[in-house]
Amino acid sequence: MGFKYKWKNGSAPSRDKAARSKYLLEEGQFNNQQDRNIAEQEARKHLGVPTRIPDDDRSILGYSQDW
Repeated sequence: MGFKYKWKNGSAPSRDKAARSKYLLEEGQFNNQQDRNIAEQEARKHLGVPTRIPDDDRSILGYSQDW
């Protein structure tokens, strides 16, 4: 089964690399960020890796408040 989008770096990444990478597909093939996000989710499903969630870019560490 083929995939209709162009992979970043020319070929599908390994599952480990896909799980760590923010983007799997070439940016230039999309008209807007929403289209890209939908395609990235489909690419992750195609590879069998978890989809990203909005909190993935946030640090899991807390921050201190200077009182």
